[in-house]
Amino acid sequence: MSWTSLRSLPIDIFRVPPVEERLPFNKYSFLAYILPAYLSYHVMALLVILPRTRLLRIALWPLITLLAFRAAVYIDFSGGDPKRTFLNVNFALIVFCFAVRVLEWTVRKDPLKRHIRPAGSSPSILMDVLDLSTNMRGFGWNLSKSFRFPPENRPTSRLWFIAYVFASFWFSRFICGLSQLALLAFSPETFTALSGDTIFDPTLPPLMRYIRSSALTIIDAWGIYAVMQMNYDIVTFFGVAVFQQDPAQWPPAYDKPWKSDSLRDFWGYRWHQFLRRTFIVVGGWPLGSLFGHVGYVFGTFLGSGIVHNVVVVVLNHTVEWWCMILSFGMMGVGVVLEQVFTSLTGRQVGGWIGRVWTMTWLLVWGSLMTDGFARAGMFGSANVFEVAVPAKGIVDHYVTAFDTWLRT
Repeated sequence: MSWTSLRSLPIDIFRVPPVEERLPFNKYSFLAYILPAYLSYHVMALLVILPRTRLLRIALWPLITLLAFRAAVYIDFSGGDPKRTFLNVNFALIVFCFAVRVLEWTVRKDPLKRHIRPAGSSPSILMDVLDLSTNMRGFGWNLSKSFRFPPENRPTSRLWFIAYVFASFWFSRFICGLSQLALLAFSPETFTALSGDTIFDPTLPPLMRYIRSSALTIIDAWGIYAVMQMNYDIVTFFGVAVFQQDPAQWPPAYDKPWKSDSLRDFWGYRWHQFLRRTFIVVGGWPLGSLFGHVGYVFGTFLGSGIVHNVVVVVLNHTVEWWCMILSFGMMGVGVVLEQVFTSLTGRQVGGWIGRVWTMTWLLVWGSLMTDGFARAGMFGSANVFEVAVPAKGIVDHYVTAFDTWLRT
């Protein structure tokens, strides 16, 4: 190997190749790229629950991070179909979140402790490693003691719990399909294209333009809600039905977010908390160490913006980076404003006024988020929710009627 090759090695290692240069997903790419990253992730999960392993975790962190990076950017799951690029996006997001978890485990001084176990089970290092690796919210571990988990409202019987989760999966999949059909019906010529388009139609007067963008944002929010619930249902089903886990290990994902009466209530409790630790590590810890509690809150939302920006950039690198950073950053501003209100008045944000405030703030800044997804071409990805196709005629009819009203 020449000196020139050695000098360019770091650049080659961290270069993100275009999709056409990536390896197809097959047996070789799985064994050479995915499996090493997957196993190293579980090794770190083992080390973080064992005492006196911090130096070893620190030593292994660069290697494990490199393995995760290789897996995320060197494999193409789309099979050459641009409409299936969302598969690369999903995998990159999963690997990014795993890499952040590894970083969190690396810097911990004390081992993680599991304080809630399934009824009748005995302590097992292997089961603890598997639970920690797949338990994104950290339920039952000491790192989640400050979390509020939604109350259980599903059947307590194992058989009926499995049936409920299975039915919930199909219902959520149907809602996902309806949402995508509705989004595409608003602009069949542009939203179906991978180049994407803005949700702010410049041909409409300002008021009608923002009514339309608000409708698109609400539909997109329901789609995101449903797809997260669908994914959680399927892993819950396999966990309980196939691996015989205790249903108590799978608390609900949401607690009726539409009933939120403050931004803190929405983002800190009622909305899903799967990526909360990721956002805290990416932004909350750095800014919190510099600016205290306000920096922690604001930094956590900036961390969310960074993670969502990774999704957008992987899908379409031409979309401006600020759309996600600004929209989630303003969510942090809203939470800080609520804290200022409480400190000045001694009252918590709540009641019907709190609900109006919350939904208005979410709608205004959520529109920028939805616009970023739309311009990245996310709406034009292949429809994997064909279960809703029979309702396409009904959806098209009402969306067309609404769009006609906007333009009259």
